[in-house]
Amino acid sequence: MSSRRSATIVGSLTAASFATVMIFAAPAGADSDKGGKAVDEAPAGVRLTTLLPERISVDNSSQETALTATVKNEGTKDSGKIRMWIVGFDGLTVKNVPGCTVIAEKDLPDGSNSGFTCPIDNLAAGGSKSYAVDATFALDKTGKICLPVQSDDGKKTYWQQGPVPFGTTNPSPNAPATPLLLGTDNAPAAPGGDELPKTGVGRDLLPLGATGVSLLVAGTAGLWWARRRPQD
Repeated sequence: MSSRRSATIVGSLTAASFATVMIFAAPAGADSDKGGKAVDEAPAGVRLTTLLPERISVDNSSQETALTATVKNEGTKDSGKIRMWIVGFDGLTVKNVPGCTVIAEKDLPDGSNSGFTCPIDNLAAGGSKSYAVDATFALDKTGKICLPVQSDDGKKTYWQQGPVPFGTTNPSPNAPATPLLLGTDNAPAAPGGDELPKTGVGRDLLPLGATGVSLLVAGTAGLWWARRRPQD
């Protein structure tokens, strides 16, 4: 058995549809709960959600980027002790989140490459808390981020946003920076900048209908939550 904590993948055709239909254009600078879903029932009167920016920008030289992750309590009662995880996948690596603690590699969810846990003593009704996230994004890969909001002991996940992708369908390798959109699968430019790299066997031979199947698989695999043993 893997030394990492188990990551349960849940989903359905409905979840896949949700992930697909939530992709809408938004004004620059807006935040979104795109790709988010309630999982376990929160305490009465508590309604927790998260927000990510609709757009981020990646420096083409350093691959550095920054974003803000926000957790909100849209309910009528205080949350009590909770925690939010900020986890990177594939080409997106979370480097630092001030005020949060790095998650040990053995405790990361399966498939993730980095993460931080942000304990919150209490989130008042109607309140929110934001975290500055420093990250890198390898533009020759896809990249995803996930924000689970859990009970303090990690036994319940009240809300989970992602893993949701950032990406662009119009790479700009010769520009100083590449803008990426939330909810968009990255189409990385090849080293020469003229064609997309092949990331799978026979990728260029896939029939037209396979695009829809790929979206469906991406949607159904997008809901997970990490379970950890309560701390002593």
